[in-house]
Amino acid sequence: MLSRSYRSIVPAVVLATAVVTASTVLPASAATTKKPSPDPAAQHSIRGGVSNQNFYFVMADRFNNGTKANDDGGLGPDPMVSGYDPTRKGFYNGGDLKGLQDRLDYIQGLGTNALWLTPSFKNKAVQGGGELDNSSAGYHGYWVTDFTQIDPHLGTNAELKTLIEAAHARGIKVYFDIITNHTADVIQYQESESALYVSKESEPYRTAAGEAFDDHDYAGTQDFPALDPATSFPYTPVVPETEKDVKVPAWLNDPTLYHNRGNTTFSGEDALYGDFFGLDDLFTENPRVVNGFVDVYKSWIRDFGIDGFRIDTMKHVNDEFWQQFGPQVLSYAKEQGKDEFFMFGEVFDTSKSVTSKFTTRNKMQAVLDFGFQGAARSFASQSSKASGLAEFFNGDDWYTDADSNAYQLPTFLGNHDMGRIGTFIAQDNAGASDAELVERHELAHELMYFSRGNPVVYYGDEQGFTGAGGDQDSRQSMFASKVQEYLDDDLLGTSATHATDNFDTGHPLYKKISELAALTAEHPTLRSGAQQNRYAADGPGIYAFSRIDAKEQREYVVAVNNSESAQTAEIPTYEAKQPFNLVYGDAAADAKTDTQAKLTVTVPPLSTVVYQAAGRLAQSKAAPGVVLKKPVTAAGDPSRLKVAADVDGKSFYEVTFQARTAGGEWQSIGTDDNAPYQVFHDVSSLESGASVEYRAVVLDNRGQTSASEPRSGVVGEPVQPETVTVADSLNTELGCTEDWQPSCEQASMTYEPTHRLWQLNVPNLPAGTYEFKAAINGSWDENYGAGGVLNGPNVVFTHSGGAVTFLYDHATNLITAAVAGQQPAAVSVPGSLNSELGCAGDWMPDCPQAQLALDPADGIWKLAVPDLPAGNYEFKAAINGSWAENYGLGGAANGSNIALKHDGGAVTFRYDPASHLLTTR
Repeated sequence: MLSRSYRSIVPAVVLATAVVTASTVLPASAATTKKPSPDPAAQHSIRGGVSNQNFYFVMADRFNNGTKANDDGGLGPDPMVSGYDPTRKGFYNGGDLKGLQDRLDYIQGLGTNALWLTPSFKNKAVQGGGELDNSSAGYHGYWVTDFTQIDPHLGTNAELKTLIEAAHARGIKVYFDIITNHTADVIQYQESESALYVSKESEPYRTAAGEAFDDHDYAGTQDFPALDPATSFPYTPVVPETEKDVKVPAWLNDPTLYHNRGNTTFSGEDALYGDFFGLDDLFTENPRVVNGFVDVYKSWIRDFGIDGFRIDTMKHVNDEFWQQFGPQVLSYAKEQGKDEFFMFGEVFDTSKSVTSKFTTRNKMQAVLDFGFQGAARSFASQSSKASGLAEFFNGDDWYTDADSNAYQLPTFLGNHDMGRIGTFIAQDNAGASDAELVERHELAHELMYFSRGNPVVYYGDEQGFTGAGGDQDSRQSMFASKVQEYLDDDLLGTSATHATDNFDTGHPLYKKISELAALTAEHPTLRSGAQQNRYAADGPGIYAFSRIDAKEQREYVVAVNNSESAQTAEIPTYEAKQPFNLVYGDAAADAKTDTQAKLTVTVPPLSTVVYQAAGRLAQSKAAPGVVLKKPVTAAGDPSRLKVAADVDGKSFYEVTFQARTAGGEWQSIGTDDNAPYQVFHDVSSLESGASVEYRAVVLDNRGQTSASEPRSGVVGEPVQPETVTVADSLNTELGCTEDWQPSCEQASMTYEPTHRLWQLNVPNLPAGTYEFKAAINGSWDENYGAGGVLNGPNVVFTHSGGAVTFLYDHATNLITAAVAGQQPAAVSVPGSLNSELGCAGDWMPDCPQAQLALDPADGIWKLAVPDLPAGNYEFKAAINGSWAENYGLGGAANGSNIALKHDGGAVTFRYDPASHLLTTR
């Protein structure tokens, strides 16, 4: 045990450490006078796939009716047979491919160069309860029976080919929405009509010979055991005689090619193996399914010239499927002359550590950026802190690997499932004028068009469509509607209603989107240039970022303002005394950076301005030095190592990271073109404990390079210590006998295995300035200070008094103190357990039974559940009864779901407003 005199020892240790660190910041090569040969490892940040697409996402049945001859799909007048009823929002309304082709002028006028169609394959016309009021039709395209032909309600294969040719003639690519997860509901279960999911643990799959096996052992291979529908599954699949051959290709009619485990609850294992509302969930681990779908979608590329695929429900298909499907389809497309063929998947999650897995580990090109949708709505519609956007874009490096990055992600503001941006804006700003709602709508689109990614306009948004919510309530027709629910909608920016056609090219939102597309075509740097965070207000106000093309070397500054008043900011840039010219927005026509390279910009309320530098960046005199930081396990994903580098310079640089294992060659793992320079290396294929060596090579804007010294990281989550103590000058305030006491029980932290964080909540710490470190296993032998440095300097913390939460992450060795702001009005635990709590459904942030109560004794929100049934659950913390503010794993805003495997019985949910951690006890 150390005495109080340790407090006087700490500064000396810190000073010595600082001197050593300062002497090793830059490699000697940074100061050399002779220009060295460029390091061949240095690369430009790639723009793989595409980074210049303006998507228009359209549901063909709801766009334009080119001919009434196909309205009922040739199935007759009965809506329960044909699925056609133009008075019902859940049935076919009459739009078709010919109608799309007839309106290509309108679509092209928006600046569209990529037309994305919802699934257009032949669907089961009607599914549901057997009555008109409890059934719906396959107008959306997600109940496929025939993957080889166009649904007759929409037209013919020949009409699709004609549409594609007409679009190509205008320079518009055509993207198909495709499905691999499920087909229409054809298979029934002999044992039950409402089949609850049966886990693999309780009922494993069995071979035709009756031997239990794990399908995951075969996923990704060309081997799979023979199965028998009578004995291999927990439910016995039964196909009605009239539908035994309804699916095309014929292999889809084999019931052993489906999971047959019952209905999904969208969490845990059943998210991969369960039936979506009864839809037949394909056995995508079986190579027959993989190979069958590869062949199906190759034919659409070969025979119709499709330019790319949006892939439905990607999150619900096993990783090994994508690792085979993506590379094979992309390679085939290139053989067919489709060099820019592009695929992106739907992964309905806002956590980048989760969504990026599909573009890195799973070898797909891109995913829809659900995180952007949430961040854009929060900024433009809810006037949240501008710093939230900076934090969001700072996470883009999760997507960076050797052949992809965030620049090719399709970004969007709303869609056919969650609802329209117009709906969100109207809901978030009740009572606001139509003019304000239109301004916010335009602001959201300005952010989407000027920031990285490929913008997606959901059909009708350009006409101010709103609606009551998502799904059927966000699928209005562009042609005159007979659906009463749609006729009640209030459209933004117009006095028009859904009772008439809405193809008004003079609508303010149509004109704005056209203007944005034209501007980015004139200034392509705004579409594909490197993006660098520059400035963000700590409240409503300006968020500013730079875009710069590696070749042109001309900086653009974009400033968006979500405040209802004009705002002024001094925005950092790359170069001092540089003149800038206004290219967009209502602001001074000319500006110039000061001696500190800052550009003073005033942005009107709810508006955007864009400036372009008059000249190119000055070329670097010499490549800057670069130093690798310690590679550490990435917070949020222990299967990745975070590899970061410090660069000694302030100009435009690109940093390529390389890795190698023992005896291996250096391999590029990604190039980052904006600070902070980092990648999140996927090491899931390596054994835990394996050593990986890294290096970084910086490329400056003159083609000069500089390399770091190599540094090693270790694969796998670190072994957690037995104890972690907040050892500090506040120990006596916590009840310890003395300060700086590493073994004091009152200062011991609690490990939260779900979040992989150590936590200590102090309900009422007196005001004052404190210093602290993390002491490991009750002694000073291993301790971490500021920046997670071993034996590093004390962390200094000034506290105004009240509750504080200390957090320690053993993956990074960082220890921090978090203080809650104003307590929220309400905290709830929406998740897959809500129905067990008595809610009307799951994932309900406003459900009364899911609300936590504030415990004034310790400032923690709590919900005690006396008897939660056994099961695998997922949940998050929702603030103030909505999804507008929510926290997931690790306390991350809009983070991934928190998982709980519960054995049954009592459980208490605890939410800490300082750390935003939601834990269970």
